[in-house]
Amino acid sequence: MADGGPGAASTPGETAPDEALKDGSTEEPEERDQPQNAWSARRDLVDHSPRTMKVGSHSRFGGGYVAGDQHGVSGGQVTGDVVMGTKTVHHWSLSGLSTAASASGEIPRRTLERLAASFVTVGDTFDDLVDRLRRDRVLVLSGARFTGRRTAALMLLHRLGATPVLALDRDTTPGSLADRFTARDDDTGTGADTGSGRARGYVLCDLATRRGNALRETHLLGAADRLAEQDAYAVITVGPTAVLEDDVSPADWRPPTAEDVLAAHLRARTTEETAERLLGLPDVKEFLHHGHQLREVAAFAQLLGWYAAGEVTEQAVADFSLVSLENQVQEWFEEDENTVHLRDKAFLIALAAFDDGPYALTAELSDLLYGFLQQTENRARVPEIPVFGTHIGKRLQLARARRHEDEEHTEWGPVIQTKAAFHDERASLVLLREVWTGHPSARPALIAWLRHLADDGRPLVRTRAASTVAVLARTDLPSAMALVIEPWATSSRFRHRLVAVNALTLAHHIGTPNIPRILDAWSTAEDRRLHWVAVRAYALIGPERPAQALAALRDATRALYRHSGDPDDFDVEMARELAQAVELLLLSPADAEVLTDLLSRLDDEPAVRDLSLGGFVNACRRTEGDERYGAPLVLRWYARAATDDDRDVAEGIAHLWREALGDPRHTRFALDSLRDWVLAASRSTTTEWALAALLPRLVTTSTEYQRLSHLLRTMPGEDGNPPPEVAARLLSTLPPR
Repeated sequence: MADGGPGAASTPGETAPDEALKDGSTEEPEERDQPQNAWSARRDLVDHSPRTMKVGSHSRFGGGYVAGDQHGVSGGQVTGDVVMGTKTVHHWSLSGLSTAASASGEIPRRTLERLAASFVTVGDTFDDLVDRLRRDRVLVLSGARFTGRRTAALMLLHRLGATPVLALDRDTTPGSLADRFTARDDDTGTGADTGSGRARGYVLCDLATRRGNALRETHLLGAADRLAEQDAYAVITVGPTAVLEDDVSPADWRPPTAEDVLAAHLRARTTEETAERLLGLPDVKEFLHHGHQLREVAAFAQLLGWYAAGEVTEQAVADFSLVSLENQVQEWFEEDENTVHLRDKAFLIALAAFDDGPYALTAELSDLLYGFLQQTENRARVPEIPVFGTHIGKRLQLARARRHEDEEHTEWGPVIQTKAAFHDERASLVLLREVWTGHPSARPALIAWLRHLADDGRPLVRTRAASTVAVLARTDLPSAMALVIEPWATSSRFRHRLVAVNALTLAHHIGTPNIPRILDAWSTAEDRRLHWVAVRAYALIGPERPAQALAALRDATRALYRHSGDPDDFDVEMARELAQAVELLLLSPADAEVLTDLLSRLDDEPAVRDLSLGGFVNACRRTEGDERYGAPLVLRWYARAATDDDRDVAEGIAHLWREALGDPRHTRFALDSLRDWVLAASRSTTTEWALAALLPRLVTTSTEYQRLSHLLRTMPGEDGNPPPEVAARLLSTLPPR
């Protein structure tokens, strides 16, 4: 329904052109900056908050739960101290479990036998690869890093009996490939002799290719001829971004599931009974849920073997998943440009901010961040952003993320979007913490980027800017407040202040300390902008502490009326904000407590009475799903209370209705709301029955009867039509006076 009534109407916001381009913004100052009513702003926050900090639903919001259900991932643990606090103190090295090698040398037979004992094949795929290698002598195996592609290469050779196996230096170039397979009897240069005899198997991991030096079919044919002379075989592994000529057809490596690999490793290390027991542990199931790499699975299997032998504690098992994630994030940002390019690092940060959001939007804004990071590295260089960059699949492989189709909320309704999300839902939180605290040199670029996002016209972008800053605040509150939140909160632009509100709300939601204290201080600040932010935020975090929130709102209202001796100087906009805050609290999980509090204060001074009735009338205009003729939320609340025989709530709602209808300052708005309820009843039998139960409770005097009967007899229907038939039926429910 249309917004209206006390505290619901909106007016054009303040716009300061000279302020619009501050703080890194690149938006045009002429862009409209209209205030958004609190209900709509909360809806955007609910729609667009990331999955790690989902804060409610359209109709029930607040305090980290909705109608009693906990939100967040894995029972709300994702945003707890285990992720957002200091890094986990255990450090498990993955290097000892990796079989990668950067220099030539024979692979020990015991290594091959150990790998064979726990190697998992997928259907007939592996057998097909064996047949192809036997036929062609040389096989190019393509797969992402840490998917077991090197182990697969060794096992292909092992299956053919091509031993001993020699690992070739990865600095081998495509042009010198055939020379590596030339048998030699001396030790001058790289030869094929090994300590245990002439090599029959070769493995070359991560063949170095680049533009102008691609792997061609001629290279493979030459290598195959040399291998045939020795009755030998070779497997070359490459990544998804390797430069290959069109005449080269690599075999795609499809890794087995993490669960199958873990089970195979455990059975190779322990008894069948012990392996089954370990696989049934809750911490093991949680580990598998997070989509870890196979190298991490192998390391976890080793740790579980130690745990079964009593050498490590249960806590070490529980910590391993998070430690592995932290190690991966550190690798992303500590490795040089040859491994993870700055543009890819910018994409990782953007994906952390827009996790499970539209991929195109994430990629667009990651390039913006890339430009800021380039300027940080070298201000003299003009930022360069490739128009056509890495393919989406390759980008998401690096990020350990997935692509999927899902609905995205918009102001025009849900639309289907291609989204990108980390496999491990904790990754965004760990990554943002690492960038903010582990790489302070990135802060100027990150802050400029966030300020640009706060200026964006899309609610999703602004909400994700707020959620990102909430994570930074949870990690380092003083810096986040000084560098980002306070500049937003004191901005003359409405949308900046709203992002500050959402950042504080989400920061509180994920456990950041002292947010209520900040709001308490700002609610009494002389700066009207800080005061506005505090009022908005009270409405959002208030359900956790409704008594304190309402007390703060009443104090602010009293001060507003006290300082407005001249009616022309009365701050109408702030009065609306205060009423809208009460509206949100009434429509929160703390509704009954808020209702009781409002009823107890109706006889206080006029300022408090106006606050209570204005908030109540606003709440009466809200409908389920924000549909024009959806079920009115307050009416549905009344019907539920009446059905459950909750007399205090039912009578409290009726009492507030009588007070609002009889108060000269609110009568018109209350009648407008009631008229909307009648129109909704004309479309829904359930709504009609609920309204028929309420209306008799609103008549205790002849004046009340006359007011309601006049409304039902004279109200127009839709589009100027006569009164709907339901109005006559409802009129018959009024007790005669």
